[in-house]
Amino acid sequence: MKGLNLQSVMPYPGRIILIGASSETDKVIVAYAVTGRSAASQSRRFTFEASAVWTEPLGDEAEKTGNADLLFYRAIAIGRMIAVSNGRQTDDIAKALKKAGEQDRPDDLLARALENWTYEPDGPHFTPRISGCVLTGGGAGLSSIRRGADGARVASFCSWALEPGQGRLITTYAGPEENPLPSFPGEPAAVEIGEGTAREMAEAVDMALKPARPEKDYRVAVACISALRANLRNYDVHIINRREG
Repeated sequence: MKGLNLQSVMPYPGRIILIGASSETDKVIVAYAVTGRSAASQSRRFTFEASAVWTEPLGDEAEKTGNADLLFYRAIAIGRMIAVSNGRQTDDIAKALKKAGEQDRPDDLLARALENWTYEPDGPHFTPRISGCVLTGGGAGLSSIRRGADGARVASFCSWALEPGQGRLITTYAGPEENPLPSFPGEPAAVEIGEGTAREMAEAVDMALKPARPEKDYRVAVACISALRANLRNYDVHIINRREG
């Protein structure tokens, strides 16, 4: 995947959402990845059940020391449309998509679904809530809800029409390992996408997160959905869980 070398500029991106379209087939690509530094964050895995990707505990560490509301959730929900996020707001996005009409824009749908959500209560970092959606036919949207300097909720939304070989990416953190961790700023980053299958795309994202120094390997899991643009219920899924090989 061209244009995606996250470790070169983002030693710690946190959570990652990528939405785009493959270059030579009529496929929509949705990828979600988790990196984590704490034992609780590392002790997780992705599973696939009931047309959804879920985060769940890998062992006792996550349940004993972590915040379950922030660690375990439905990350990707697949139906007539696709919802993705780094938290339990996925459920509200999925509900909004079920009610969506032909004239609804992805950014408007995200704004309505997330109107009661704010950034995560995990000071001092106050992790942004990042979210996205894909509509039947190729409309896509991404959003970020982060903490402003004065503590206010700062929300941004964008939407676009998917184009072959092109995608957009958003992360929770800007990359530097500072304290507190700086939030990802501005518009989603543009990336180039090849003809890859769900497995190839998941592996590309995983490799983009591989650090030069093994002790800085914060990878937890990657999930990728490859779905037909005209019928998002026709899809393939591939999951990579680092702790399970």
